[in-house]
Amino acid sequence: MAACLDRGLIEQPGREALVWGDLSLTYAELDQRVAAAAGGLAALGIQSGDRVALSLPNVPAVVEAFLAIQRLGAVWLGINTNLAPPEARWMLEDTGASLFITGPGRAVASGDLHTLTVDPSDGSGTWADLVAAGRPAPTIDVDPHAPAAIAYTSGTTGRPKGAVHSQHNLLWPGISSRSSSPVRDEERHGTVLALTILNILVLGPLWSYLRGTTAVLLGRSDAVGLASDIREQRINRITLVPTLAYDLVAHPGVTRGDLAPLSQAVIGAGHSPPALRAAWQKKFGTPATIGYGLTEAPTGVTRERTDLPTRSDGAGYPLDPVRVVIVDDDDREVPSGETGEVCIAPAVHGPWAGSWTPMLGYWNRGEATTEALRGGMLHTGDLGFLDSGQLVVRGRRTEMILRGGANVYPAEVERVLLDHPEVREASVLGIPDDRLGEAVVAALVPMNDVDPDTLPEAVVAFCREQLAHYKVPSRMLVLDGLPRNALGKVVKTDLAPRFDEA
Repeated sequence: MAACLDRGLIEQPGREALVWGDLSLTYAELDQRVAAAAGGLAALGIQSGDRVALSLPNVPAVVEAFLAIQRLGAVWLGINTNLAPPEARWMLEDTGASLFITGPGRAVASGDLHTLTVDPSDGSGTWADLVAAGRPAPTIDVDPHAPAAIAYTSGTTGRPKGAVHSQHNLLWPGISSRSSSPVRDEERHGTVLALTILNILVLGPLWSYLRGTTAVLLGRSDAVGLASDIREQRINRITLVPTLAYDLVAHPGVTRGDLAPLSQAVIGAGHSPPALRAAWQKKFGTPATIGYGLTEAPTGVTRERTDLPTRSDGAGYPLDPVRVVIVDDDDREVPSGETGEVCIAPAVHGPWAGSWTPMLGYWNRGEATTEALRGGMLHTGDLGFLDSGQLVVRGRRTEMILRGGANVYPAEVERVLLDHPEVREASVLGIPDDRLGEAVVAALVPMNDVDPDTLPEAVVAFCREQLAHYKVPSRMLVLDGLPRNALGKVVKTDLAPRFDEA
């Protein structure tokens, strides 16, 4: 990753590399700023292996700092701006960060931790001063297999775990895309999701630079603002979460013309119902592609393919560098069609054979690391099965509901709930039940103008036509919205108490 700008520098040094509003940096200009940033960080004492944390919205300093940190062989830590100060402080202390780059009002640092500031409105601050000083960057022999970044998991239970990645295992999404999705003329990849999430950095700017194309940082996430940015910045590829995709489809002020430049939208970080993808295709005339991935992989490992059959509940086919293996409780591979734990392993055939690597492990969590990486595979903790090579995910292993001795997979029930025309969002979970052990319950968010009082009865009747009786939720709560973390995933531990209150 330390050399990820080289492709653009060699082939098109004058091409736009980074765009933010009216600011545009060519590959040559961005390279100069990253070199100056690396020189400035080195002058502050940052060395190989040191952890450097950053908590900012999507501004150029995020990209500059990330690339400079990689050139020094240091370790990047992104802290989402939505985290409360105690949560951010815990991550800084857990990693032993040496430097914190953040906004002027982000008072979460403790002790003698050195801090650099960035004003998100105009990029000014001590970070800008450090880059402007133009100190020469040291020559570092970077180990591509050493720790390079830490990405904390969503932490739905207890403290989050920090997945540690090398530069090597963050490269494959961008490099493998050169053959699976050849570079197009005037390619511009837009990033609206938070760059403090490592997966988004990998699928946004880093993905663009490994292809020698243009990365555009988008600042507005409301439907009309995002659509305007896509149109004005001529974005032809973007990664979204289901809620953003829904907002674009549902908003009457967003037209097909607004998204005319867009040739591909990838929807991840949550279940994307078939109805949403169909509505996207109908309104905008382009496909909304889904896949499956996780922080530890990193990023997506499966993706829909236009040349192969697609199940409505499928999560796509393995990308070139990986293979999906389904195992039982004894870690033995199970036959196709049988449900077990989803594991990810390197491809064994073709040009990518043996190249892929997962995370190096969890930061200071030796036992958890051994459990997740046993047998030379990444154990995801998700349950699923393969159907003619296509992955179907049934939910988290820890979320499987055992109702009266029968297994109920939340993802299967959620898929049916989301097929109901009056349901916008749905989340299924198990709650303690004296007779059954666990009862199946669901939280629903209705479509606009739907009567919340009549929705549960209509949805139960619908479920009874689509599901075995033991899978039909016995209770349903209608909410204005579902609790989500920074990645857009539903936090089911926050939902469970709502059923006690109702």
